Amino acid sequence: MYLLIHKARKRFGQNFLIDNRIIDRIIATISPKRNDNLLEIGPGQGAITIPLLNYVNQLNVIEIDLNLISILESLEYSHLIIYQGDVLKFDLNILPMPIRIIGNLPYNISSSILFHLIENLDKIQDITVMLQKEVVERMGANSGSKVYGRLSVMMQTFFNINMIFTVPPESFNPVPRVDSAIVYLKPLAQPKTKNIKVFEKVVKLAFSQRRKMLRNSLKYVLTQKQTDIDLSRRAEMLTVDDFITLTQDYEKQH
Repeated sequence: MYLLIHKARKRFGQNFLIDNRIIDRIIATISPKRNDNLLEIGPGQGAITIPLLNYVNQLNVIEIDLNLISILESLEYSHLIIYQGDVLKFDLNILPMPIRIIGNLPYNISSSILFHLIENLDKIQDITVMLQKEVVERMGANSGSKVYGRLSVMMQTFFNINMIFTVPPESFNPVPRVDSAIVYLKPLAQPKTKNIKVFEKVVKLAFSQRRKMLRNSLKYVLTQKQTDIDLSRRAEMLTVDDFITLTQDYEKQH
């Protein structure tokens, strides 16, 4: 078992992994190579970080909690590069490319982190992260399903999504109230749309009033005359390809 020497902070969404069997499975999933450019988001007390250091020439980590940074610095690994700060404001351009993203993402901002990574898609080789199981299920959900939404559309447009295995609550301290899952995300060789910003805007607008018809949620940007997509439907009924079409129709007007 991993020794806990830090009290988890709720405001940072901290739940520390303490199950060595799960840690071994995560590292096997990552399958690190010596020269990989790894970035670990939220290394915590180093449960994944420390074993990973045996496999790579250099490991970059970003951590917001100064207490945890002190713990990581006390390990005195010369090939562990620690950045302090908010991952949502972190400039990935300072790292060697392409980057392999790993980490146990803080549950309270996991979707925000995923959207941030989409915006940096051109810099990323792959992503292996732990999330709430329900978030992973939302990512892979099909149109028409109750959990299909903005996250589903955005992730499926830019990634192959593969849930590798689930992680029970008792693998953490403190014990969360939810199951977790490891997901592997590989950017599509050919993204389905090039203009990420515009696509994100259309998808966000479409789902902003989930219970309303699209002609209401999109009324300021697109009318029925400007698209073949039926705007009397709700956003959750549209496929990813429908959203691509909507975005193309929107771009024609602007």
